[in-house]
Amino acid sequence: MRKVAIVQVAATDFSKRAPLLAKEIITNKADVVGIQEATTWICKKNAWSGKTEVLNFTDQLLDATKKLGTEYVLAEKDGTKAKNIGFSIAAIPFLTIVNDPQTFQPLFGQDTAACGFEIGDALIVRKDLASKIIKVGNTEYEASYSIVPTLMTIYRGYTWMDLAIGKSTARIVSTHLESVWDANKVPNAAKQATQLVADLSNTTIPTIVIGDFNADPRDPRKDSASNPGGQPEASETCPVQVDNPTLKSSLDSCNAYWIMRKSGFLDAGPDAINATNFTWGMSALLAGPDVDRYKAAKAMGNNQGFSDRLDYIFYKNGVQPLNSKIVGNNWPYSESTWTCSNEEQINNTQLLAAEMKVISPPSGVCLESDHAGVFATLAIPAGVNGSSPELPSHKPFPISFWQWVGLALLALIAYLIIRRRRRR
Repeated sequence: MRKVAIVQVAATDFSKRAPLLAKEIITNKADVVGIQEATTWICKKNAWSGKTEVLNFTDQLLDATKKLGTEYVLAEKDGTKAKNIGFSIAAIPFLTIVNDPQTFQPLFGQDTAACGFEIGDALIVRKDLASKIIKVGNTEYEASYSIVPTLMTIYRGYTWMDLAIGKSTARIVSTHLESVWDANKVPNAAKQATQLVADLSNTTIPTIVIGDFNADPRDPRKDSASNPGGQPEASETCPVQVDNPTLKSSLDSCNAYWIMRKSGFLDAGPDAINATNFTWGMSALLAGPDVDRYKAAKAMGNNQGFSDRLDYIFYKNGVQPLNSKIVGNNWPYSESTWTCSNEEQINNTQLLAAEMKVISPPSGVCLESDHAGVFATLAIPAGVNGSSPELPSHKPFPISFWQWVGLALLALIAYLIIRRRRRR
């Protein structure tokens, strides 16, 4: 797992992607950007050394905007930053070892280090708007997913801010709902959307919610044949979604998108049902989708290989949409691509180019992200300068009894490894 992860980080080199994302943000004159999977890699030289931040994708993106002449900053107020850490894996000596001489020799004077990472949500604003931030907060969803029961839990949550816009105040949220789901159970994404709606129920000022909701309007799907992205499938608990769902006809109990819509939030667009507006489908290494995914997406009506719509901008309380579009969704030839060189990236590029009947470049061609972005221009009603209650601050209990037991076992294993090595 750790070897795959570090190879993927190297192959999808964020230092090459950050300038493309920054250019897209600046070109579209974004005031606020909601980020999901804001990732930081943290490593330790050895068991007794301190933590060292090795990669920070958010900081790299912000640095790229500054270099391009229009600086963006992480939203912050009174010491609270608009960055909510959800899923994390600690750097555990002897267990999460990464071999990367190029990175670790300059830092630690050795080829390996124990590494972990943090993934969360963030809000960034154009620097000239930073002084307009009124409040910032972070919270967790109560519904979480355990990969290894009691030891490895995926937490999700959201970050939010209140921002003065002209003579009005708007509340803006960035969130990422859970992608993992279990058969015959309500997806955690649906449970988390229900909590988000409840948390925002007392917010009366103009509200905007930006995020990856891991819910396509067509979910739950009838079967895997119509579901190349592995979205939730129908079950006794979650009946199949109606054909061509609308606000009135859709089933919302197992679908985060329709939960948001039926609670009164509107979708800024573009039309989530239209296949040309799908936002997810690229491979993890970013060199377009795999060929089978491309074929499935094309059959749905998307000629770029995006098979699902998961990303949205919702609004409420007087906000008016002016326009919207999908960005970063053209492969292989667009300003959103960069030259990548991993062997798997090159192979997929050539296979996909042949399938698409376009000229195959000699190198790999990669997109800036595995998700396309959603851009919208929204009008905030004038004169709404009141305030709404701060959003609830849900926090997971720091550590459970069984997590203490698990950590004790890990410590014992580490001790035995050290002891055995010393005997040699």
